[in-house]
Amino acid sequence: QVQLVESGGGLAQPGGSLRLSCSASGSILRMYNIDWYRQAPGKQREVVATLTLGGTTNYADSVKGRFTVSRDNAKNTVYLQMNNLKPEDTAVYFCNAELATIYGRSRYWGQGTQVTVSS
Repeated sequence: QVQLVESGGGLAQPGGSLRLSCSASGSILRMYNIDWYRQAPGKQREVVATLTLGGTTNYADSVKGRFTVSRDNAKNTVYLQMNNLKPEDTAVYFCNAELATIYGRSRYWGQGTQVTVSS
């Protein structure tokens, strides 16, 4: 069974940092493009960072210069380094990855990890 599992969320103070991880498991042949999304209470899910297989990154304007997405292909893991956190970064963060597995190629969602930024 293919799974994406996020971890690393928690409580941070404004100006602090957190690093989220998204690990894929279950007969993964290759991890292609990865997107990090977030959803704050009462708001729509929004994409905050994208990382292609070729290494191209894109960021939402609200996180540009503060968040960095990276990957470790050997571990089938993607990271989101979040620095200088702000209260408005509070949300559930999800990874969405295009994976090639023994079952074919498809996109998968993780279950989400809560990030709360508060003093």
